[in-house]
Amino acid sequence: MKYESTFNAIDAILRNEAGCSTELDYIEQTSWLLFLKYLDDLETERELKAQLTGKDYKRLVVGDFRWSAWAAPKNDKGELDLINALTGDDLVDFVNTKLFPALKNYKNIASSANTLEYKIGEIFSELRNKINSGFNLREIINKVDTLSFQSAEDRHEMSVLYEDKIGRMGNAGRNGGEYYTPRPLIRTIVKVVNPRIGETVYDPACGSAGFLCEAFSYMRNQIKSSEDSDTLQLSTFYGKEKKGLPYIIATMNMIFHGVAAPNIVRGNTLAENLTNITERDRKNVILANPPFGGKERAEVQQNFDIKTSETAYMFMQHFIKMLKANGRAGIVIKNTFLSNGDAAAVRRKLLEECNVHTILDLPSGVFQGAGVKTVVIFFTKGAPTRNIWYYQLNLPRTLGKTNPLSEADLEEFVRLQKTQAISENSWLLDVASLGEDCDLSVKNPNKPEIIDERTPAQILDTIASLNENSANLIQQIRELL
Repeated sequence: MKYESTFNAIDAILRNEAGCSTELDYIEQTSWLLFLKYLDDLETERELKAQLTGKDYKRLVVGDFRWSAWAAPKNDKGELDLINALTGDDLVDFVNTKLFPALKNYKNIASSANTLEYKIGEIFSELRNKINSGFNLREIINKVDTLSFQSAEDRHEMSVLYEDKIGRMGNAGRNGGEYYTPRPLIRTIVKVVNPRIGETVYDPACGSAGFLCEAFSYMRNQIKSSEDSDTLQLSTFYGKEKKGLPYIIATMNMIFHGVAAPNIVRGNTLAENLTNITERDRKNVILANPPFGGKERAEVQQNFDIKTSETAYMFMQHFIKMLKANGRAGIVIKNTFLSNGDAAAVRRKLLEECNVHTILDLPSGVFQGAGVKTVVIFFTKGAPTRNIWYYQLNLPRTLGKTNPLSEADLEEFVRLQKTQAISENSWLLDVASLGEDCDLSVKNPNKPEIIDERTPAQILDTIASLNENSANLIQQIRELL
C-alpha cells in the first residue's frame, strides 16, 4: 500500500499550498510529477531491454530535464544529493522557466502526432505548475521518487489508485462530475459490448478516458501475438475531449494503463457536422457517457439533422452516425431520454436505424452527487429494433459515498443479459406496441405490487401513534432548551 500512503501524504502537503485549493488542483499537480517519474522509469526499462538485445535506445527526455538530473540527483550511496538537488525558489524557477517550456516544445519537434514525444508536448502545453513553494515542491518530489513503475504489479497498483483520485476529483464539483463514471459500471458495460482485437473503440466525450482504459484492460487479455499488441497500442482506441484538464488526465491515464501514445485529441465533438463523417471515420465500438444537461450554441445545433439544444441528444445522433454497420454501443444517459418529448425524434431514429437490444435501469446514487437517474442503452447498428430487453437494478441498500455501486451488484444483469431471460427484474418490450412518441420509459410489469391490507381504522391508529411520538419528541427538545 505504499502508493496509497504516498498519495495521501502528497495531498496533505498540497492542502498547505496556496496555489492549490481543490481536489482538481491536487490531481493536476500530482499528475504531472507522477507522469515524469513514470516516464523516466519507462525509458529506463526500454533502455535496458534494448541493451539486452544489442540495440540502441534513444531517450526522449535527456540532459538537465531527466528526472534523475533535476528532480532526484543521487550521490554515490544512491541517496538524494542534497548539494545538487534544487529546492526553494531555484526549484520553482527551473520548473517554470526551463522544464515546462522545454517539454512543451516536444510537440513541435515530434515526428508525428501518434508518438509519445508529441503527447509529452501536448500535456505540458496544457498544464502549469501551481506549486508556488519550492520547499513544498521538493517535499512532494522526494515522495514521488520513492515510487517505482518498473514492474507490471507496480504499474497496476498505481493505476488503480490513480483511478481513485480521479473519482474524488469527479466528486469535487459540478465540472468534475461531468467526466467521471464509476468504474464498476464501465467494466460491466465493456463486458456486455465485448470489444475484440481488430475492432476500433471510440469515446467522443472521453473525460478521464475511463471507458478506453477499461476497454484496453479487457482486450489486453486477448493478445496472442506482437501484432495484436501493436494493434491495441496504435490503431484501436480513439477519444475526444472538449475540456483541458480532463483531456490531459485522459492522456496520462491511458499512458499509466499501458497505451504509450493514446489517440486522444482535444476538441468539441459536436462542432463536427454529421454530413462530413465518412465510412473511414466510423468505428466498431462506441462506449460513452455524454455530459448531463449540457447546452450548445445555435451554430453547433445546425450540425445535426434533428435540432436540439440538449448535448446528450446531439451525442446520440453522433453515435448513430459514427458506428460502422454491425457496430455496437453501450451508452450511459439520463433516464429522461427515454420519455422526454424533445427526444422523441432521436428515439425514433435510434429505433429505426439500430437494434436497441438492452436497456439497464440504474438506481439513484450511482453517480454520487449528480442527483440524476440514469440508464445504459446497448444497441447494434444496421437493423431496426423489434424487442427491447429491460433490466431494472433493484438493490437492498441505498447507494452513496460509503455504499458505492460494485461489480457484484451487476452480476445478475450480466448473467441474464446473455439470454435476455425474464425475471422479477427483467422483461421484454415489443416495439410495435409503442406510439408515435416512442416512449421507452422503464415500466416493470413483473415487479410485485405491494398492497396495504390494513383497514382504514388501522391506518388512522398508525397516524395517531406517529403524531403522539412527534409531540413527545418536541416536548423533550423544549425541556432541554
